[in-house]
Amino acid sequence: MTTIVETLIEVATADTELLLKNQELGDDAMVARNVDFIMYGAKKKDVDLVGSFITDFGYGTPTVKKSDKRYRLTVTITMPTTQPVLCTVSGFMACLASIYDMEYDGWEADVCIGT
Repeated sequence: MTTIVETLIEVATADTELLLKNQELGDDAMVARNVDFIMYGAKKKDVDLVGSFITDFGYGTPTVKKSDKRYRLTVTITMPTTQPVLCTVSGFMACLASIYDMEYDGWEADVCIGT
């Protein structure tokens, strides 16, 4: 069983590695863009509950889709991808997934080249 602290360390490490790769591609992390945070759950009821929580408290825009034998929850947030901001939001999403026995699958966003 993975503890929440182990999960947060794992997520922060993966997030930082991706941010560094994006930086190497010329990404300007200060530019706000849509960032999709992805979670999977086996029970639609739990996935819908997390989506409702996110909507009710204004954390982002959730969408739920059936994906094979489970449900995919994508939470879209328009935000910069600086390390402190991204890692904080990503860690929060990982915590939500853990609380509701869902799998947190990280985030994705376009690389924004500075001008």
